[in-house]
Amino acid sequence: EIPANDLDRAIDFYKKVLGGELQKQDIGGFQMAFLPMDGEGQVGGALCKSDMHIPSAEGAVIYLNGGEDLGQPLSRVNDAGGQVVMPKTKISDEVGYMAFFMDTEGNKVAFHSPK
Repeated sequence: EIPANDLDRAIDFYKKVLGGELQKQDIGGFQMAFLPMDGEGQVGGALCKSDMHIPSAEGAVIYLNGGEDLGQPLSRVNDAGGQVVMPKTKISDEVGYMAFFMDTEGNKVAFHSPK
């Protein structure tokens, strides 16, 4: 779950960066929008707005699937209102690449990809 202060703004940001639609729902007193998934058995995620969800650049970092090459979604971060804080960086030949960005809500989030 990725915290959001302004769920509509966060939805707009992640739609521009990731593509696809985010399904907005109220569940158990939380306002949520589910991130798109590309297949069965994948780990999903959601944007969440509630008193218990506080955006942060500190602590654990959520990694999102950057597709085959995270350079593509990363190239859309700044234009969507976020900020790239660590460019595409090689982890290793076996593990692939990562990059960090700040979203419009103040969360530090990362992408991972094999290329």
